Amino acid sequence: MMQTDQQMTKSIAIVNANGPLSTNGGKDSLDAALIYGSYEQPVSLFFHADGVFQLIQGNNLSSIEQKDYLKTFEALTFYDIENIYCCGQSLAQRGLEQDFAIEDVQVVNIDDFATKLAEHQIILRF
Repeated sequence: MMQTDQQMTKSIAIVNANGPLSTNGGKDSLDAALIYGSYEQPVSLFFHADGVFQLIQGNNLSSIEQKDYLKTFEALTFYDIENIYCCGQSLAQRGLEQDFAIEDVQVVNIDDFATKLAEHQIILRF
């Protein structure tokens, strides 16, 4: 039995739990999102725990001699990556405002975050 393209396409969730200054995971997750997006795979980005720091305005990566990949977030719309979720509880625990470096971030409560994550067939954690 032959599968259609719709049956073969799996939705991909990319989960960011680390801050931009702690590992290369943020850059790696963004690269993965853009690669999957370029192949028209449905991709959603999730940010929780210290990963919420990746979304905040004013991160300065030059202090650790790392290229500022955060500006690349602007390319997400060109790859039809529109589902970007941030855990509201993670923001509150870190005393952060919703002053995001990118547009269209959906702040959701922890239950909705888990529900939306569970809707994806593939989950990549960074």
